[in-house]
Amino acid sequence: MAMWNPWRGCHKYSEGCKFCYTHKGDFKRNIDTNVIVKTDKFYAPIQKTKKGEYKIKSGQTVYLCFSSDFLIEEADVWRDECFQMMKDRSDLHFIFLTKRIDRFMDCIPDDWGNGYDNITVGCTIENQAIADDRLSIFSKLPIKHKNIICQPLLEKIDIKQYLDHIELVVVGGESDYHARPLNYDWVLSLREQCKTKNIHFEFRQCGTHFLKDDKKYTLTVRQLCSQARKANIDF
Repeated sequence: MAMWNPWRGCHKYSEGCKFCYTHKGDFKRNIDTNVIVKTDKFYAPIQKTKKGEYKIKSGQTVYLCFSSDFLIEEADVWRDECFQMMKDRSDLHFIFLTKRIDRFMDCIPDDWGNGYDNITVGCTIENQAIADDRLSIFSKLPIKHKNIICQPLLEKIDIKQYLDHIELVVVGGESDYHARPLNYDWVLSLREQCKTKNIHFEFRQCGTHFLKDDKKYTLTVRQLCSQARKANIDF
């Protein structure tokens, strides 16, 4: 696994961004998250060692742009070069998530066709209104590998009608002292929807405030992922 952040910075875009970890971290470091800047890691996928070998070894999954949104407007001037690097490194598999799925067709390269074999796109949603809006677009887009990311999940949602051609649904809660609670029943509901369609399901993390069996739990950051794994409900 590798991480590639060709630029950093983002703008809060919808309800799920309220307690964004990037904004919180930047605030502590006195960085303005709303300024989108190219990083010194821009060419990471094609950088080589003195021996002429790629620094990112063949066969890895590369998580792309997790300190921003790959489809953010300010990056339009840089994105084509990133797509070219991903095309050149067909031996790697790239994954990026976006809340700006409505911009997708305006952002892809001319040779995209039905999608690159080595790119997975994850559409992020948080409530029913957003799910209906974004997934109605996502379901029609020419992408070979599609994931749905329900994180932070803010209410019970129904996405059965959007699960055709989806490879994975990921669910997680919100992390913050003031976070909105995650109800375990919402998680189980999405799991059942995935099982019905035989879609892979992953419960990635609980929320800081977690509701289960009419009890409310407050979890530390360290517990969020470990408690989700202990539930053992991935499918």
